[in-house]
Amino acid sequence: MAVELSRLTRRKARGTPQPATDTLRTIGQGELIGLTAANGAHVWRGVPFAASTAGDNRWRPPRPAPAWQGRRPALESAERCAQLTNRGDRSEGLKPGLVVGSEECLALDIYAPGDAQQGKTLPVMVWIHGGGNVWGGAWRYDGSRLAVNEDVIVVVVQYRLGPLGWFSHPALRKGAEDPADAAACFATLDLIASLRWIAENITAFGGDPGCVTIFGESSGGHNVVTLLASPLATGLFHRAIVESGSFDSVSAAASEGLVGALDNTSADIAARLGARSAEDLRAATAGEIYAACSASGGWFLDVPRVIQDGIVLPSTPLREAFASTETFNAVPIITGTNRDEMKLFYFADDSLTRKKLGFQVVPRDQTFYDAMAHYVSRVWRIRSVDQPCAAMARAGHDEVFAYRFDWDDGGRLFSMDLHTGLGAAHGFEIPFVFNRFEHLGDADRLLFGKRTRADRERLSRAMGQYWASFARDGRPSCANGPAWPAYRDGSFLRLDAEGDGGIEAEHGIDGLDAVAADLNADARLDQRQRCAIVDEMRNWMFGRPVLADLREATGCR
Repeated sequence: MAVELSRLTRRKARGTPQPATDTLRTIGQGELIGLTAANGAHVWRGVPFAASTAGDNRWRPPRPAPAWQGRRPALESAERCAQLTNRGDRSEGLKPGLVVGSEECLALDIYAPGDAQQGKTLPVMVWIHGGGNVWGGAWRYDGSRLAVNEDVIVVVVQYRLGPLGWFSHPALRKGAEDPADAAACFATLDLIASLRWIAENITAFGGDPGCVTIFGESSGGHNVVTLLASPLATGLFHRAIVESGSFDSVSAAASEGLVGALDNTSADIAARLGARSAEDLRAATAGEIYAACSASGGWFLDVPRVIQDGIVLPSTPLREAFASTETFNAVPIITGTNRDEMKLFYFADDSLTRKKLGFQVVPRDQTFYDAMAHYVSRVWRIRSVDQPCAAMARAGHDEVFAYRFDWDDGGRLFSMDLHTGLGAAHGFEIPFVFNRFEHLGDADRLLFGKRTRADRERLSRAMGQYWASFARDGRPSCANGPAWPAYRDGSFLRLDAEGDGGIEAEHGIDGLDAVAADLNADARLDQRQRCAIVDEMRNWMFGRPVLADLREATGCR
């Protein structure tokens, strides 16, 4: 019933889609017919690029998608990959903690300008959705405006999530029929399969298989990094954009519970299922597998993911791959973060905020709230921009560009001020890239008010140009914007509305030593608050060495 409600909610929001005869295309699997969007874009949704991953196909590399007879309607996004709902599903009428979705979910949505036909060679931009690698789906992202505005093909892909997407267990290796069956990063294999499908089929939609850019946000950005580091993805893409991503990974031993203390290791899950063999594991339903995971009560289910399996990814830490151009796919890269990443999560944290009159969210202590978000967001940027960019620069890879997104002009309702409460929070660059200001459901009217419409549109169109020009030739540019310098010695592009300084090239390299020094000197904080901030960094996968270094430097032992 939860899945059906999800489908009905999406259909109601979009209206009943109607097939358009001029979208008829023939690909290797058969004939497809899509629809025409309101802005004239041609759209094909729910196109399978691989077979179902249920049953005997679970925890194996994706198998080829079956062909079909007749004309297949491509009007609705595929059902999301099996996952647990969270507070982000409330707008669809779904309570957190439900198992929804399907293991028959490896599909993609394609958006093209209305005049894109076979024989055109438009840049292809492949969007990998975020959601902690445990949640989300293609239906949340509409690429029609980006496609039409910038004359590109936008493809939105789905991939296996949570314990179905990342799972390292000796029983699976014992029963492996080929080396890839012994992998642990099945979601990464899904993304590689989608890129292979695009290489074989995108010409039918007007795309150039020799000009493919992968881009993604949050865990989608993390997955872009995995594709950069995977030898199995070599040659399948030509540029990469990492939006608020991560360069971290976990060892296979830790993911299996052999070392460390991760939650929901494969050993934990197998024991709770009573599974002793690969056959036992594959016989369980998706619901039983999720029931075997202990929930943390946070936004996302905490399971090991992005595993150093030595097959899809190196057996060494992921970020180490970027120390040499011989160990990663050294294509042109953009990586960046949002200035106030953590405020998205803290705004919904009852320990840091409270509700007035039942609906107005306000920080309990604005000063501590701002400090917590500032320092933890800085460490996110250091780990995802400064450190990997510096490593690639030392390796001689000069085609690296960095940004920081600063737009923070959310509105105010009585005591609830989104300018200070959310600022330039995690994910807020997505509406600007896609030129579609739909992000937080009912709160969008307050976040994206009428007074900021003109400024938002200018910034959005500029960002779309930068992203698309990079996809076209590896050099981000904008007709009415400043030149975007390569990172090299710490240069980056700051993205903001004109009223707050607009788009500017800036320079600055941050580091953990600077964070520790600033924390120690911050007169707004007492020692207890400093240590609470340092402890918070552990919750965001910044790694034990980071925590240990900052603990020692700030006296938080």
